[in-house]
Amino acid sequence: MRLKPKLILTNLSLALMLVISPIAQSKAQSKLLPKPATNASQLAANRYDSSNDIFHPVYGKNGMVASEQGLATQVGLDILKQGGNAIDAAVAVGFALAVVLPNAGNIGGGGFMVLHDDKTGKDVAIDFREIAPAKASRDMYLDNQGNVIDGKSLFTHDASGVPGTVAGMEYALKKWGTMPLSKVLEPAIKLADKGFIVSDVLAQTLKEEKSTLGKWSASKAIFFKNGEPLKSGDLLVQKDLAKSLRLIAKQGAKAFYQGEIATKIAKEMQSHGGTMTLEDLKAYKVVERQPIIGDYRGYKVVTMPPPSSGGVHLIEILNMLEHYPIKEDGVNSAKNIHHMAESMKLAYADRSEYLGDPDFVKIPVTGLTSKAYANELVKTIDDNKARLSSNIKPGKPQPYESDQTTHFSVMDKAGNAVAVTYTLNLNFGSGIVVEGTGILLNNEMDDFSVKPGVPNAFGLVGGAANAIEAKKRPLSSMTPTIVMKNNKPWLVTGSPGGARIITTVLQSVVNTIDHEMNPAEAIITPRVHHQWLPDELRVEEGISPDTIKLLQDKGHKVVTKAPMGRIQIIQADDSGFYGYSDPRNPDGKTLGF
Repeated sequence: MRLKPKLILTNLSLALMLVISPIAQSKAQSKLLPKPATNASQLAANRYDSSNDIFHPVYGKNGMVASEQGLATQVGLDILKQGGNAIDAAVAVGFALAVVLPNAGNIGGGGFMVLHDDKTGKDVAIDFREIAPAKASRDMYLDNQGNVIDGKSLFTHDASGVPGTVAGMEYALKKWGTMPLSKVLEPAIKLADKGFIVSDVLAQTLKEEKSTLGKWSASKAIFFKNGEPLKSGDLLVQKDLAKSLRLIAKQGAKAFYQGEIATKIAKEMQSHGGTMTLEDLKAYKVVERQPIIGDYRGYKVVTMPPPSSGGVHLIEILNMLEHYPIKEDGVNSAKNIHHMAESMKLAYADRSEYLGDPDFVKIPVTGLTSKAYANELVKTIDDNKARLSSNIKPGKPQPYESDQTTHFSVMDKAGNAVAVTYTLNLNFGSGIVVEGTGILLNNEMDDFSVKPGVPNAFGLVGGAANAIEAKKRPLSSMTPTIVMKNNKPWLVTGSPGGARIITTVLQSVVNTIDHEMNPAEAIITPRVHHQWLPDELRVEEGISPDTIKLLQDKGHKVVTKAPMGRIQIIQADDSGFYGYSDPRNPDGKTLGF
């Protein structure tokens, strides 16, 4: 089983993480929202009262974009400046990331979008997740003895689900956007055609994925130079991808699912014994779903429903945490971390049992997200002792009736808000580029329970609800989320991170609401994570040794590992927008105007 490469931290970002906890605790009573501006000079400066803040978010009066790659963020901001709305900008960012963040941005993968439409006041969830091909079957990755065939669900042509990104982006643009597809695709086409400079982060990722990409001639032709992966400072030009994007700009999603691109994907599959066919591509459909809605301390939380497990378990954990004085106990105190970890364990145990594609299995969403169910769960939490994961089984919610990914957030002055998380699964997905297209194929089939009870690439254990079936969507942890205050978008948040997405997004919400942090502080703060199995409390550097000792005394197995998640966060109030890109990825950038 292959682990994802560690993220690269700058010395500055690491230093910020190490000092933020005591700083955040010292400002527990400080006011988050900015004071009204009284003159033009204040409008040009930081709008909020910064007297108690050391870390300051980016400010914009008219709109804001936050993504994991500065070039893509600039693309989105330019669309807003040209009069586009948040949906126009989000689609432009999505296609731009397919060019400048090739390890996670994509048109050969899929994902989820949560949006608030100001005109109608409606909250919408768009499911453009990949779908298992018609020839897919429950035991397709097992040998004759019933054992998992190493790598088959990750690095072969059988690893790819039918991509949904192009269909999802077109769907959102046609229904809520104001610009034509050709217009929002222009920047991505230019970046692919003319190229861009490879950053330190991308160069390191290419180096770490050398063996995966190096197996395929079409992949090497793009990402290698003189037999080695491109290095920092090299120019990455993607002529075939530019051609594919031009076809999509001219013909729409039809080019990808029925036209020239579809034909090339089907040919690639056929020549390597893959399961995906032209008929699978033609049959792909975007699904518009009702978001998961929760209430946390008076804030409305709008998030993604199944086949994402993210929204269900975000709400489930928040419902449990509402029982505890989070603010009073302090940021990353032993009490707070203990209560978070115990709540996380219970939610992830439920995830293993109940979550899957709602079109194939009955999921007790109402029960899992109900406060009455949370009331029962918290009764099992001991304030002074960690519960062994082996003693935790999935609960019974029915009587109360869900790692290389990327996230981007957009808000506009009209009141529209968009949260998008999409993925190829692992870095560069399967590593396979479809000959003549420049398109990397996902390896999302590994997100199914390849064999129920056996962990996937992220260590997540799944059950029969997420077993492989033809035309089924695999379970995900992606958690694009909008938090509403007084029925208006107040916070847009989301993150990559595989199994850690749910807990990463959780802490961004808790830090802004309970600890009254501004967006910069909220995402610099060190994070913790527990996913039931393995039975370990994972923490980032920066958690106090005294706190770790207290947690160990409660029975937690505390392990310090690589940074988790890369939040892209935007917050709004009457004066404008405040945002920040997670310093755990130095390529990320937030821009407003």
